[in-house]
Amino acid sequence: MSKMIATLFGIGRIPFAPGTWGSLAAIPLAYGIHYLGGFPALLGATVAVYFVGLWATTEMTRGAENHDPSEIVIDEVAGQWTALLAVSGGLWFAGVPGHIFPWPGWVSAFLLFRLFDIWKPWLVGWADRKSTPTGVMLDDVIAGIFAALITMVFAGVYHGLLA
Repeated sequence: MSKMIATLFGIGRIPFAPGTWGSLAAIPLAYGIHYLGGFPALLGATVAVYFVGLWATTEMTRGAENHDPSEIVIDEVAGQWTALLAVSGGLWFAGVPGHIFPWPGWVSAFLLFRLFDIWKPWLVGWADRKSTPTGVMLDDVIAGIFAALITMVFAGVYHGLLA
């Protein structure tokens, strides 16, 4: 079960860019959760996937030499959902119905998350250098926080200054 969760039911085994595929797969899942329960549901699911992912990553890397194999993509789900919380929260607090899909915000959150996850600046790199399951999960969550913050700035500029 831990391998199924850690690889997001095999998506992490795609040989080319498994992290990007994991992040892409996270988007429709996040949208479904947002559609059904709004921001509170996505926030709860993000916290849950972090802890379930931490367990799955711990189990999958126990005794392994590689502490962060590329097939583990549950960390991308946690990080991508963290980035998408900015969009989901903005919609929720503005009273926008759950079925509305504001694609610029979702695309921005995706691209920015992938940028920070690959680039690994500052705190993202610090967490990534930890050779623990917590480091595996935390670097993506921090990348998601950075992506969420910049996505909020973009939304503020677009909806505030340019509106």
